[in-house]
Amino acid sequence: MILDRFKVPKGDEVHVSEEALRTTVTAIFEKMGVPPEDAAIGADVLVMTDLRAVETHGVSNMLRVYVQGYRDGSINATPKLRIERESPTTATLDADRGLGIILGPKAMRMAIEKAKTSGLGMVTMHSSGHLGAVGHHAMLAAQEDMVGVCLTASAGLSVVPTFASQPMFSTNPLSIAAPAGKEAPVYFDVATSAIAGNKIRLAMRMQSPLLPNWVSDKEGTPLSQDVLVQDRRDYYQLPLGGTREQGSHKGYGFAMMVELLSTLLSGSSPIMLERGSGSKSHFAAYNISAFTDVEQFKQTMDDMLKTLRTADPAPDQERVLYPGLSEHEALQERRTNGIPLHKEVIEWFAQITAELELPALVTR
Repeated sequence: MILDRFKVPKGDEVHVSEEALRTTVTAIFEKMGVPPEDAAIGADVLVMTDLRAVETHGVSNMLRVYVQGYRDGSINATPKLRIERESPTTATLDADRGLGIILGPKAMRMAIEKAKTSGLGMVTMHSSGHLGAVGHHAMLAAQEDMVGVCLTASAGLSVVPTFASQPMFSTNPLSIAAPAGKEAPVYFDVATSAIAGNKIRLAMRMQSPLLPNWVSDKEGTPLSQDVLVQDRRDYYQLPLGGTREQGSHKGYGFAMMVELLSTLLSGSSPIMLERGSGSKSHFAAYNISAFTDVEQFKQTMDDMLKTLRTADPAPDQERVLYPGLSEHEALQERRTNGIPLHKEVIEWFAQITAELELPALVTR
């Protein structure tokens, strides 16, 4: 659930329908030389992310970055996804510098197919562009009555280990998704840093200060006061926990485990050892029917989630949430009322569609 400080102010909101956003985003990808089928996959990941109110990884922050990547050649519009190693339950893929939000669903689909026959499927992939919201890929497995897991060690160093003075990791997010019966499915997607990198972009757009111990100065010292960021290059990010006293060693450890499962298991090297080597990711699908009865699993999941959802809230709190509930509610609401985009994002769409000689994005 995104904090209020990162939400688009009501006065700056421009609503766009799911259909209109899909149409325009797909067309932009195609103009970048992406084949139509792949362009539709990329648009699906971005639009579903915005529908779930995960604005950090939707069109607002990421589409312009991808366009720039295609233009400067750092992202391959027509990659040849290659299987380097494979067994009945596993595979290692070379992404050939293709965009991760397009190749990630393909990797997860491969893991799902293996899980259908073997009970479990695990796929690692290296040398890709940005993977987007890892929860989207995990949810693909949940929609097939499986437990989905996705981790990624993305390119770029921004997070300092506990006690370090220089960044050694990216935000290294991890996600788990699982189906339920009547309750909203579990959708857990978090960075292993105190704040996701793209939330800093949102904070800059909203001119909203970062909270204490989310970032450090350029010597790795945690900043224990609010920070209004004008240039994100002035700061490093801290591990989840912020300081050692608040458990930053745990976030640091999670970041390392993402490297182990995503980077080393794909036969690649961490960015700290090999700059410019792209993102490395891990996709896993656990077929529930191979472990237990699916309907029993969903019923027990419902019982647990309802117990959490109906728990007595603390004073001054409205209710108790569980991972995935607010995203599910946002999806229902935004499909009805449209996706709220910041007016600055609408201005960017107007500029890029005119530049690419495409029809303008239709707003409500």
